[in-house]
Amino acid sequence: MMFSLRNSSSHPESFILLGIPGLENSHFWIAFPFCVMYAVAVVGNIIVLHVIRTDHTLHEPMYLFLAMLAMTDLVLSSSTQPKMLAILWFHAHEIEYHACLVQVFFIHAFSSVESGVLMAMALDRYVAICFPLRHSTILTPSVVGKLGAAVMIRGVLWVSPFCIMISRMPFCFSTVIPQSYCEHMAVLKLVCADTTVNRVYGLCVAFFVAGFDMTVISISYVMILRAVLRLPSGEARLKAFGTCASHICVILALYIPALFSFLTHRFGHHVPRVVHIMFANLYLLAPPMLNPIIYGVRTKQIRDRVIHACCGKDS
Repeated sequence: MMFSLRNSSSHPESFILLGIPGLENSHFWIAFPFCVMYAVAVVGNIIVLHVIRTDHTLHEPMYLFLAMLAMTDLVLSSSTQPKMLAILWFHAHEIEYHACLVQVFFIHAFSSVESGVLMAMALDRYVAICFPLRHSTILTPSVVGKLGAAVMIRGVLWVSPFCIMISRMPFCFSTVIPQSYCEHMAVLKLVCADTTVNRVYGLCVAFFVAGFDMTVISISYVMILRAVLRLPSGEARLKAFGTCASHICVILALYIPALFSFLTHRFGHHVPRVVHIMFANLYLLAPPMLNPIIYGVRTKQIRDRVIHACCGKDS
C-alpha cells in the first residue's frame, strides 16, 4: 500500500482505511457475516418502507416515524458497508479525501437523525398511552412531518461544522486510518494542528444530542410507566407494555454500542483496538439490521401484511 502525498491545499489526496487491524488474515471470512447483516438491513428496511407506503391504513404517526427510521437506517448502513466490504474482500483500502469527509458527514448526521427519530417515537408512545383520545389531534401528519424535519435539520446543522473545520486544517504525512470507515475522531487524529476546538465541539454535540434525546426518552417512559401501572386490567397493562417493548429494544440496540464506541474512542485507551473497531462497525450495522426485524416481528399490522404479500391473497 502506498501512502498518498499531500497536495498543494495541505490535505492528502486520499486516506488508507486498514479495515480491522489485527485480523487482516481473517478479513475475507469476516466480510461474510457483515454482508449478510447489510443485506438483511437493506431488504428489511425496504420492505418496511414499501408496506407503509402502499397501505394507507398505516399512515399513522407510529408508522410514519417507523418509515423515517427505515430511511435513516438505509442511509446510515449504506454510507459505510459497501466500502467496508470492498476493503475486506478486494483490499480496496484507499478512499478519496472528499469521499472520506462525505462519509464523516453522513455517519454523524444520520446517527443524530436516528437518535432524534427514536426520541420522536418515544413521544408518540407517550401521547398514545397517556392521551389516547387526543392522540390523532396532537400528533397530526403536519406535526409528524415537522418533527421529522426538525431532527433532520438538527443533524445537518450540528454535524456540518465537523467537516468544515477539518477541511481547513493541515494533515500530517501519515494518511492511515486504522478503521474500516472515516469517523470524525479517527480523521482528526491525522491533523497536524491544535484540535482542541474540534474535540470540545465534538464532545458538546455528542452530549447535547444524545443527552437531550435520552432525557426526553427517559421522561416519556417514566410517564408511560406511571400511566400503565394505573390501568385496572392486567391484560391492558400487558398490552401497553407490549407496544413499548419493540421501541425499547431498538433504543438499546442503538445506544449501547454507540456509547461504547464513543467513550472508548476518547477515554478507552486500554480497550483492545480489535474490540473497539468491531463495536464501531456493529454500531452502524446492528441497529439498521435489527430495527426492521424487531418491528416486523413485534408489530402485528406490518407482520400480517408481509405474510399476506408472501403467501398470496388466497392463503
